[in-house]
Amino acid sequence: MERLPGFRDFYPEPLPGADSWSADARQYIFERWRAVARRYGFREYDGPPVEPLELYTTKSGEEIVGQLYNFEDKGGRSVALRPEMTPTVARMIAACERSYKKPVKWFAIPQLFRFERQQKGRLKEHFQLNADIFGESDPAAEAELIALLIDTLRAFGLGAEDFVIRLSSRDAWEEFHTRRRAEQAPGDGGLGQDGAGAPGAGEFYQVIDKLDRADRQESARKLEALGFSLGEVTEFIERARPTPGLESILGSLEARGLREFVRVDYQVVRGLAYYTGAVFEAFDRKGEFRAIAGGGRYDNLVELVSAGKVRLPALGFGMGDVVLAELLKARGLLPVFGAHPDVYCLIEDERLRAESLKAVQALREAGFSVEYPLTRTNADKQFKRAMEMRAGRTLRIERAVEGGVAARVKNLTSRKETVGGIEGLVELVKGA
Repeated sequence: MERLPGFRDFYPEPLPGADSWSADARQYIFERWRAVARRYGFREYDGPPVEPLELYTTKSGEEIVGQLYNFEDKGGRSVALRPEMTPTVARMIAACERSYKKPVKWFAIPQLFRFERQQKGRLKEHFQLNADIFGESDPAAEAELIALLIDTLRAFGLGAEDFVIRLSSRDAWEEFHTRRRAEQAPGDGGLGQDGAGAPGAGEFYQVIDKLDRADRQESARKLEALGFSLGEVTEFIERARPTPGLESILGSLEARGLREFVRVDYQVVRGLAYYTGAVFEAFDRKGEFRAIAGGGRYDNLVELVSAGKVRLPALGFGMGDVVLAELLKARGLLPVFGAHPDVYCLIEDERLRAESLKAVQALREAGFSVEYPLTRTNADKQFKRAMEMRAGRTLRIERAVEGGVAARVKNLTSRKETVGGIEGLVELVKGA
C-alpha cells in the first residue's frame, strides 16, 4: 500500500531514502517558527482542518472549488479541507474581535491541502507558518510583519546573500489601472468595482502576477485584451516609484538594520483579489526555488467574511515548509539529526536491572533523555549502541565495595569517569 501522490510520510532520521521527508527537520522548522513569532509578541491559534465550502467561495469565488478537496459531509453540508488559513482566522477574528486588545498579533502552523498538480516546491499538502496582524492600518504593521519574516529566515542561518523580500503596492497598481481605464473611457472615470478595485482589476492582477513565469507573447495578448500594452506595464514596473506607504515601511526597516533584505519590485502584485495595500514575497537570491513566503494587507476580508458586520484592517503572510526545507537543504543549513540521548544506561549485570531502571526513571524525571537495553544484551553490543546513538554519557549501576550500589558515569567526549552514590545520581550526571 503506497501513500497518495503529492502527500508525504515523515520519518525519524536516519532517513530510509534520499527522497524521504524528515520528521526531525519538520520539528526543527516548527520550533524556530514558533520561537521567532513569540519573540515578536505573536500568540498561537488554530482552527479546524475542515471548513464550510462557502468560506472559500466567498473569499475567492466559485473557481476556487476546482483546487479544493471538497465533499458533502454526513450532515449534508458542503465542506472542504482548508487550502489556506487566512479565511479561518478572518472568521475567528470577526466572531470575537471585541475580546482582544488591538492590534491582535496571531500566528498558526496549519497543515493545508490543495487538489492540484504536483510540481517542484508545491505538493497537495504542506505545513505553513501564518502570521497576521488585525486592527492596525498604519504601515508600521507592515514593517513589523516584514521584520518578523526576515528574522524568521535569519533564524535558520539564511542571510541577505541568500534571500530578498520583494516589496510592492497594490495601491500603486490600482492607481495605474484606474488611470489607464479612465483614459480609455473618460465618461466612466474608472468607476465600478469587481472586488479588486477598478473594473477588471482582478484579471489584470493575475496576468501581472505571472509575468515572470508566463510566455511573454501570451502575457502581451492577455494585457491587450484588457486594454493595456506590455510595454507600458513593463515601464511602470521598471520605474517602481515607492508610494508614501512603502517609504514608511522602508524607513522602519532601515531603523532596525534590515533594509538590505528588502527591494521595491512592482513585478510582485499577488494575484489574489483580496489584497488592498502593500504586498511582498520572499525569494532566494539565486532564483532556484518558488517564493519562500508571501503576503500583504487585506483590509476588506474580515468585513467580507462577516457579511459586513465587522470592519477591521488586517495583514499577514504565509511561509510554507516545502520550499523552505528544500532551500535549507540546498544551502547545507539543516542540522544533522538523530536520536542523541543524554545518557545510555548500560545494564551488564541483569541482577541490577531493577536498580538500573530506577536510575533511568529518576534521570528522565529530571529532564534527561535516557536510553537502555530493553532485554539482556552483551556488554560490547550495549556500548556499541551507545556510540551509534552518539550518547553524551554512559551510566552503569554497579555493586559498591561497602555494600549497596553505586553509579559510574562516563563522559563519552572527554572519557572522564565519575563514581558516586545513587542518592546523588542527578547531580552526578549533571557534573559529568
